Amino acid sequence: MKFNFKPGPRNSITDIDSIRVGQAEDSKVWTGVSVMLLDNGAVAGVDVRGGAPGTRDTDALNPSCLVDRIDAIVLSGGSVFGLGASSAVTDILASRGIGFPIGPARAPIVPSAVLFDLLNGGDKNWGDKSPYWELGRTALNNASLDFKLGNAGAGFGAKAGPLKGGLGTASSISGDGLQIGALVAVNCVGSPIMPGQSAFWAWPFEQNNEMGGQPIPTSAIDFNSAQEAWTGSPLDSLIPRAGENTTIGVVATNARLTKAEAQRIAIMAQDGYARSIRPVHTPFDGDTVFAVATGAWGQDIENRADLVNRIGLVAADVLARAVARGVYEASALGALPAYKEVHGKYLKKK
Repeated sequence: MKFNFKPGPRNSITDIDSIRVGQAEDSKVWTGVSVMLLDNGAVAGVDVRGGAPGTRDTDALNPSCLVDRIDAIVLSGGSVFGLGASSAVTDILASRGIGFPIGPARAPIVPSAVLFDLLNGGDKNWGDKSPYWELGRTALNNASLDFKLGNAGAGFGAKAGPLKGGLGTASSISGDGLQIGALVAVNCVGSPIMPGQSAFWAWPFEQNNEMGGQPIPTSAIDFNSAQEAWTGSPLDSLIPRAGENTTIGVVATNARLTKAEAQRIAIMAQDGYARSIRPVHTPFDGDTVFAVATGAWGQDIENRADLVNRIGLVAADVLARAVARGVYEASALGALPAYKEVHGKYLKKK
């Protein structure tokens, strides 16, 4: 198999056939929801590495479980309240006759993950009804091939270390038709930026100036001081912040995979977080990666291990690119500065 991959026409997860993304934001609450709609369903797997995850229906993705296809994935702000967005998506898809058949009924399978943005400065005094059901409904109805990055969807209120986080996406398409894409909401406790530099950790993977034309790092990293550089304060000060972060994302392919193969790709794709965020998978994060396979490509490939290796390797790089793009495209919000404000003057001219 040749690795002649290039970004797709949108450089987006919607470059994978049969995938659309819808989003909704609440500019008062400073939060939002992203819904990835799978028009023909998809096989899926998941890998959770962070120490403080918030998820729904992830157990159903275990290869030993009955359900073999999912209908959508929801990424949301709002911590536990954000899980209400997946209830909306489930309700509406069921009303459309979409879901796992149980006699005459339909039970949509909508795995979900949430990030913590409850202390980002927005107005969270919503009383006895959170905004997330309505945000989920709106995001689902907004599903399309084109969508905004940065302060959009689940990335609206996100932070990334000392900078504003955001929603990112990227894709890679091979010459023989294999499609791989990623969608991610970046809300990490670690930093996406190299200490003392303006370069993203993911700078080597940049394609077509998608991160603004990354500068080459100018000096070696002093890893002895880097532990404090990514927070600006001693590590001990992080203890009260457990559960207040999380990077949540999806990698997708048009390949035909089993649930076990999709799970392995989700595991491999977690390396994309490690290539773009430092530190990652901490006790304070709920880092989660879903992997979906729509199944239109590679039906006759017999060397399954080689196929999984190929997809997993590229998926990790695509996810790293999506992380950096989410931060690069974000705008300042409250006390959180944007990457372009702090580091824009160091970017290369196109």
